[in-house]
Amino acid sequence: MVLLSRALLVTAVFLTPFTAPNAPNAPNAPNAPNAPNAPNAAAVARCVSSVPYVSGRDGYAAFRIPAAVTTRRGTVLAFAEGRHDGAGDSGDIDVVLRRSTDGGCTWGRLQVVTAGGGDTRGNPAPVVDPRTGAVVLVTSYNGGAVTESQIMRGEVTAEQGRRVFVQHSRNDGQDFSAPRDITRQVKPAGWRWYATGPGHAVALTRGPHAGRLVVPANHSAAPPAGSPDTGRESRYYGAHAIYSDDGGRGWRLGFVDDSYDGVDNANESSATQLPDNRLYFSARDQQGASPGNRLDSFSSDGGESLDRPYVVQPTLNDVPVVQGSVLQLDRPAGLLLFSGPSVPTARRKMAIWRSTDGGLTFTKAVTLSRQRAAYSDLVGVGRGTVGVLYETGTSGTYDTIEFRRTDVEELAGGPDGA
Repeated sequence: MVLLSRALLVTAVFLTPFTAPNAPNAPNAPNAPNAPNAPNAAAVARCVSSVPYVSGRDGYAAFRIPAAVTTRRGTVLAFAEGRHDGAGDSGDIDVVLRRSTDGGCTWGRLQVVTAGGGDTRGNPAPVVDPRTGAVVLVTSYNGGAVTESQIMRGEVTAEQGRRVFVQHSRNDGQDFSAPRDITRQVKPAGWRWYATGPGHAVALTRGPHAGRLVVPANHSAAPPAGSPDTGRESRYYGAHAIYSDDGGRGWRLGFVDDSYDGVDNANESSATQLPDNRLYFSARDQQGASPGNRLDSFSSDGGESLDRPYVVQPTLNDVPVVQGSVLQLDRPAGLLLFSGPSVPTARRKMAIWRSTDGGLTFTKAVTLSRQRAAYSDLVGVGRGTVGVLYETGTSGTYDTIEFRRTDVEELAGGPDGA
């Protein structure tokens, strides 16, 4: 196995950009779907990794739930949840951001994009509008005093329950508009839990739906009338998508995975556009009866419906029950990437897999670390370079959120980097 070096900027967060001496000029990055005009980050800033978030700093007990995009100007935006009360999913949680102008080697000040104010704001799903270059951020909300279990059992008011918001930045992520509630557009009556992403959303750049923004998401439904179930059972989880054809102003509900049979329980989801213009969806299987922890499906109509139901992806059986990320690269043509931990029974050993057949099968390309690891997000950062923003640590799984840069050439090589 190949373990990439943890040297270079792993232990500190610098505010002054690092630039390699005598770095050559280079053309724009063709392999970063969210950054059509991104500079050659690998040429102007040579580093392996950096740490934008360290739990216990900046007034937060913990940072979790990473999401990343690269803007038209080549700025890497690293979003996360800043958790005031601890690493738990409930309580006073903000959506925070750090920006990098050198390909993820160093990071600017921490920005609060959406303040919880005692409530829970999270599940960041950012995307860059291909028509305008604006950054569109979709997030989820619930009252800080309630838990996911209470919401799934239907024990909370609509005001306390899960809601959906959108924000825009038209200045490269330096500022964002106030959150705007879009819940009525995208959450049907009867749904209880609701979560966007987490991880970057996808902008369609080709085909009949070019310009569409698609946010993979998940929900839980109420049990049918007369059922002895409470709604907390994993069988009531399902994946879905929401989409916008006008840059994030108006939103519609796309496909809905509503089997609720307990066989394949699609949960946290990610998506990317394949070279043939279809969407590939990858989802966490939350305690489904079928063997395996990853599910996938495809959409040929821009996320409005699925070509087939979610089924287990057996070549990702090494991935535990956890969120994961997918990213389709333009170069090499057809290279689809997946990131996640690589121990089926534990959140450990962050790795990247590759697929050269449009998501039908995956092969592990590189193991990034043997340490504890959990949620991740893939992002193109320049010609020949991919970044992974992921949770990791030594004393705990959520000690830090690290940004690791990886060469596409290595990812396209032999099994596990050989």
